[in-house]
Amino acid sequence: MRYEIDEYLKVCPELATLCSQNGWIDNSSLRSEILSENAYEVLLAVYFDEVVMEGSGCVAAIRPCYGRVRVQTGNSGKLLGIQVD
Repeated sequence: MRYEIDEYLKVCPELATLCSQNGWIDNSSLRSEILSENAYEVLLAVYFDEVVMEGSGCVAAIRPCYGRVRVQTGNSGKLLGIQVD
């Protein structure tokens, strides 16, 4: 299930709410740490670099971002959704 969560985090649009400069998430820097879990939910600390672009298309800055997310799971361990805390 851990692999499934990591892959889901790479494509879920909800993580963009953790960006502070309206940039994009560098998936190669994305990492998470399980804080707690039960049968229906996994609480994660998520860390990644936000890439901020200039109008010319050049990288203006790279900002570290972090937050907590709750991943809801079903009875079989299937991922049902994510909520950013």
